[in-house]
Amino acid sequence: MPFLTSEGPSIIIVGAGIGGLTTALHLHAHGFKNIDVFEASPTLTTLGVGINVQPHAVLILRDLGLLPAMESIGVKTKELNFYNRHGDEIVREPRGLDAGYVIPQFSIHRGEFQIMLLDAVKDRLGSERVHLGHRFTDFSQDERAGTVTANFIGQGQTTPTQIPSRTADILIAADGINSTARRILYPKEGPPRFSGRILWRGCTERAPYLTGASMIWAGHANQKFIAYPISARSVQRGKSLVNWICELRVRDENDPDMTPPETNWLNTVPKERFLGPFEKWDVGGLKVKDLVEETEKLYEFPMCDRDPVAQWSFGRLTLLGDAAHPMYPIGSNGASQAILDAEALTNSLLSHNVSTDLTAIPAALLSYQNIRLPPTAKIVMANRGNGPDQVMQVAEERAPDGFKNILDVIPKEELEGIGKAYKAVAGFEIESVNAKASASEGMAGKMDLKSPKAWVSSTRANEASGVYAVAQPGFPFDKVASLSRI
Repeated sequence: MPFLTSEGPSIIIVGAGIGGLTTALHLHAHGFKNIDVFEASPTLTTLGVGINVQPHAVLILRDLGLLPAMESIGVKTKELNFYNRHGDEIVREPRGLDAGYVIPQFSIHRGEFQIMLLDAVKDRLGSERVHLGHRFTDFSQDERAGTVTANFIGQGQTTPTQIPSRTADILIAADGINSTARRILYPKEGPPRFSGRILWRGCTERAPYLTGASMIWAGHANQKFIAYPISARSVQRGKSLVNWICELRVRDENDPDMTPPETNWLNTVPKERFLGPFEKWDVGGLKVKDLVEETEKLYEFPMCDRDPVAQWSFGRLTLLGDAAHPMYPIGSNGASQAILDAEALTNSLLSHNVSTDLTAIPAALLSYQNIRLPPTAKIVMANRGNGPDQVMQVAEERAPDGFKNILDVIPKEELEGIGKAYKAVAGFEIESVNAKASASEGMAGKMDLKSPKAWVSSTRANEASGVYAVAQPGFPFDKVASLSRI
């Protein structure tokens, strides 16, 4: 059995995405100090466009001392507005603080969010604990010794790495929808399950629309347009960095072939590939054609998920985030569920006292699995059924030519019930979030957890003086990269 130090069990996290980095921070905040994060990419930059982080996940980040940084880079979402394809308003739903939560919802640039988390990990764990350019290849477990060993190579198939292998007490695989760990555990699973729909994404800075912090969802299941602002720094200058998505069905929904098409999400694509069906769309004060035309670089991403599996935890290894429960980006919930995983995993390790009893680790990982697997499996299936977006599909089916009053098409109780049902499935009912927020108020201060200085001080100083500057490391608005998974 490995020697138990005051730093607790040794932990390997594979994947430096939002899930992996939040897990490292949450474990460290609760006394686990012997943590190493391994990432395949040799460099981490502000890849991605926009994502949303729901209040129940923002609460976890608040308790980790990261709320000031979130406020400095993200937009506190005020409302979510659903429209049909004609621009008729279906429902306007307040969000975050405007809905009565005591914790905000954030619309945020995924890449900035990830790099902020990375800086926090380096500040708290030490830069030497983050190992880039280490692609995870396989693992082995020694039940007798009570250890798990992870093996790594560089970018090429035979490229050596600084750390070719590492043995630890726990291995957390947060390596995304194409997880190597999951492929080893489920060798017959095959590629991700393609929905038949493709997302084309981009972002552009422009004048604010609606409240300046509004999300727009328009269309129906087979053709959809989404937009929301994602940059606090744009807002400070009276602008809006709008993240937009055009979604189209490209494969018949009855086609048995669910293999995703080959796509390089790092390559920009021509707007002619998808713009035609959206050219006349005008919703919430945004003309889709103008928005797309203004955007320099456009990227495509097949919408995929995987079927829920029966088990995540195997001995001293467990899955987390997209490796465990990849889901359609419906309901703005993928990143939030990875953050919830981090909290549940930490709590399970604490409740099983693994810092004093390493033999309890397999039971702790099973406990985490049993807490998180059932609700995330429900979300995966709910998202396949359109989740909260179902209001648009109902409106399309009942009033394909549009309407003057949505209540003539969908009764109020049914309209409100769709959104309420999804919040219950996704776990962010307002009463439960607010109660938990009250119970943990001041936790970050008690643990002396603070946001990385580079992500709060420069922005606040410039906001006060009226001068705009991108706080280090920041990102250039004209060079926004592509979508990356959690």
